[in-house]
Amino acid sequence: MSYHLNHLKELESESIFVLREVAAQFERPVLMFSGGKDSILMVHLARKAFYPARIPFPLLHVDTGHNFPETIEYRDKLVEEIGAKLIVGSVQDAIDEGKIAEEKGYNASRNYLQTSVLLETLEEGKYDAALGGARRDEEKARAKERFFSHRDEFGQWDPKNQRPELWNLFNGKKNYGEHFRVFPISNWTELDVWMYLAAEGVELPSLYFAHERPVFERDGILLADCDYIQKRPEEEGAIEERMVRCRTIGDMTCTGVWESQAATIEDIIKEVSIARKTERGGRADDKRSETAMEDRKKQGYF
Repeated sequence: MSYHLNHLKELESESIFVLREVAAQFERPVLMFSGGKDSILMVHLARKAFYPARIPFPLLHVDTGHNFPETIEYRDKLVEEIGAKLIVGSVQDAIDEGKIAEEKGYNASRNYLQTSVLLETLEEGKYDAALGGARRDEEKARAKERFFSHRDEFGQWDPKNQRPELWNLFNGKKNYGEHFRVFPISNWTELDVWMYLAAEGVELPSLYFAHERPVFERDGILLADCDYIQKRPEEEGAIEERMVRCRTIGDMTCTGVWESQAATIEDIIKEVSIARKTERGGRADDKRSETAMEDRKKQGYF
């Protein structure tokens, strides 16, 4: 199938322009990398933006310790392949050192604990810009973000006090201790991402393609069975093998999987094009409250 559409080239050009602006305006940028399709797209665009040189900034992964094993395997393989420097901020280390307390109970997740680890890692590395693969179509809080999103000295975001970005003029000026989050693929949609990855022939983690996995249902979401999740008594006996895939990749405790037969990227594109639910519709962490994502972002979450 051919996906050489003009609008994909326009999105690519816009994103590469933003990436180069970051390299020009900031002294110590870092690229956030989760192993998901959007961060994989970001790495691919960065390689294009600075070719034939290597990506001029390191990759940063905030590791919850509860990742899908396939994610870590893919991350390490990619880093070695492109010769990038990888920085890992460990939630497990922060727990062991008593800096943060692990949640307890059936709905416990380490997703919320990423925020303090991210902020500490950025501060330790004196990083003044953190590039991320968030898109405006993902979630209503992310739809409020600018390309260059200012964070104060505490790493917090004020959605009511953002800088204008007329004619793609980006203001990266900041005070000491402040930093920016930058979102080069803000205007991409989920379908755009998949069509572009298909056109570019980018290798992806196996999690995105249909495979058999033991799962159980909780609050209308299918969760992959793993040792990280404390299951309720009725859930213990309800585990079954199903054909599923991931639409987003995150902490196993809150990342829902979707029943699917999509075994190729072309199948995924067809599936996404008619999907009625958003990709984050299977993220349990977004359902804790109506403003769950915005509340986390205000505190420093990506």
